Amino acid sequence: MASNGDGMTFRRGPLGRYFALGLSAVMAVWAGPALADRISTPIAQFTGLDKITGRIITFDVYINETVQFGVLQITPRVCYMRTPDEAPRTSAFVEVDELTLDRRIQRIFTGWMFAESPGLHAVDHAVYDVWLTSCKMTSDVAPPANR
Repeated sequence: MASNGDGMTFRRGPLGRYFALGLSAVMAVWAGPALADRISTPIAQFTGLDKITGRIITFDVYINETVQFGVLQITPRVCYMRTPDEAPRTSAFVEVDELTLDRRIQRIFTGWMFAESPGLHAVDHAVYDVWLTSCKMTSDVAPPANR
């Protein structure tokens, strides 16, 4: 038995050591480096594949702007990236609509896309595939207000 100086006694043993090691590990995780804040960017960059022609195109879309790729209309709502010294975590919240044969607009995707795992969160249409490749601060394409 041992005392902690407050008049309380406790028993040291293997379980106490394991508890102390576990508590130390938890404290190390809590005291580890803080994650950097995400950076909101004005431009989302996508890649699109036309499965009929085999054409692959990369295009920039400003946040809240709608761009048409084939029969798909892509509208990014937010695009986040991390600083260059962080592990890449590029994500965008995107809405994708399809222009149907009878000229109706049908929502086919609403959700998060992650550039690091395009196969998980890409739009897989019968003719077109679209996925997020990056978030950017600048583009060669003029902003919608300047067109």
